[in-house]
Amino acid sequence: MKNIIMRKNFVFCFCALLTLSACSHDPSAIDQHFGSAVRDAMQRQTAPPRPSDPPQISATSDGQSAKSAIDRYQKSFDVIPPPANVFNIGVGNGSGTAP
Repeated sequence: MKNIIMRKNFVFCFCALLTLSACSHDPSAIDQHFGSAVRDAMQRQTAPPRPSDPPQISATSDGQSAKSAIDRYQKSFDVIPPPANVFNIGVGNGSGTAP
């Protein structure tokens, strides 16, 4: 009788161990990097640790060329381009042949 109880206990423990071992697995490559895109986006949106330090910006142009570029941009709005006639889009010459 004692031998039967020991076997039942052994079978029960073995089945329990087998069942629990199915739940433990190594994370896949996808699971290992889960959430890294969100963490990267949050890190890029936060302020730098020392906001008192000015960002290092190298000047690529001088003030005179920048002023002339702004002036050219503003002068481009002085002359309004004529409106395009959209009624003739897709309309042939009426004879069915290309001109």
